Amino acid sequence: MSSKHCLGPTSRRWFLKMGTLGLSGLSLADVMRLRAEAGARSVAADRSVIFVWLAGGPAHMDTYDMKPDAPEEYRGEFRPISTNVSGMDVCELFPLHAKCADKYTLIRSIAHKFSDHGGGSKRVMTGRIPKTPTGTKNDSPSVISIVSKMREHRDVGLPNCICVSSGSRSKVDTYAQGAAYLGMKYNYFPVGGDPGSPKFAVRNLFLNKKIEDRLDDRKQLLSGLDRMRRDVDASGAMDAVDEFSQKAFSLMTNPRAHQAFDLSREPQALRERYGMHAWGQRALLARRLVEAGSSFVTVTMENPNMPGAFYNWDSHAVNTHIWRDSRARFPIYDQAISALVEDLHDRGLTKKVLLVVTGEFGRSPRISQSQKKDGIQPGREHWPGAMSVLVCGGGMQHGQVIGSTNDKGERPHDRPLTPNDLWATVYKHLGIDQNATINDYAGRPQSLLPFGEPIRELT
Repeated sequence: MSSKHCLGPTSRRWFLKMGTLGLSGLSLADVMRLRAEAGARSVAADRSVIFVWLAGGPAHMDTYDMKPDAPEEYRGEFRPISTNVSGMDVCELFPLHAKCADKYTLIRSIAHKFSDHGGGSKRVMTGRIPKTPTGTKNDSPSVISIVSKMREHRDVGLPNCICVSSGSRSKVDTYAQGAAYLGMKYNYFPVGGDPGSPKFAVRNLFLNKKIEDRLDDRKQLLSGLDRMRRDVDASGAMDAVDEFSQKAFSLMTNPRAHQAFDLSREPQALRERYGMHAWGQRALLARRLVEAGSSFVTVTMENPNMPGAFYNWDSHAVNTHIWRDSRARFPIYDQAISALVEDLHDRGLTKKVLLVVTGEFGRSPRISQSQKKDGIQPGREHWPGAMSVLVCGGGMQHGQVIGSTNDKGERPHDRPLTPNDLWATVYKHLGIDQNATINDYAGRPQSLLPFGEPIRELT
């Protein structure tokens, strides 16, 4: 009797495994299901995330969740504009967003309870309730470090987890992205500076011929030094230094890494579409890195270096005039994010790559004021009770709005969600079991995500 379906070549090892499983009471259907699940995990191993971090917390009511009918002291100075998706609107300073709204989704009903930058960052970055409401040194590992741990055996010639940020802001504790009890070796690989600048630090990886001729000697020397340091340091910190030294050396000698970091390989027109500024070029670099195989690339968008803009999204009335700041900040943000969204679609990467754009919280619906020498300065304060998140790719549904806030933007009105639901969605995309456990400092097993469910509207 002939079979209608061919499963393809099957190895002797597979038959032996089948025999072993059969002895344990598994049926052929069980075996085939396990094989299918293994195949699904293999597919997920090629998936990746671009995580855009808007440090300081963007104002949801001035970006993606505007309330034009709210009282004057809430609604702000800007007006919403329609997008190419019926019923979806965005800030008038986001005209490029409006043209590609069918290619992303807005989530308007995520909230948590930590109003300090430190506590808010830890709450979002770890998917856990932080032990302290302030400070950015983690007591639990960030999602980035967990991804690094769960994919530590994956070698594509690039670090699995990379953070592209301003050079002075590239330390893991700046945004609560540390590895905590996982250990320093699971921190991300930092890349600081403006990737579009001729002085971009990673360009130091491109060595001249004289140095290349001496690499073998250097490698032997580093190997000897590493062995000696491991003999005298059993704390684990030196192992982490070794890990980063090896990664840096690997980058120096790996042509694939050279190509991934070299933005000159991109058409100039595309680079200009992203914007010839740090935010745009970081976003473009992130796309190149995930396309080359990195699992998780964080892009921080602060320090816009634009006249009239505050250094991050922390738009307190005492910090900045929020409307002037937005007029300087929003156009370059609009350019970079819309270009990244469209580029992922144009390159057929929306199944492989999931883009997530968020900060640690939203801003207060009611506008605050601060007396300055030149008059009253408007702003918005910290507000974890409501925040908006943009997502794109991941094989998910686009062109929709998930959830809503009440008429003043104060809290979720329907479909209330937490940062954990967002991370559950990310883990599902990456093929990581959120219920898997890792031991903490005391050797107690801790689940990767203590609660949360994948957002059903996206899958």
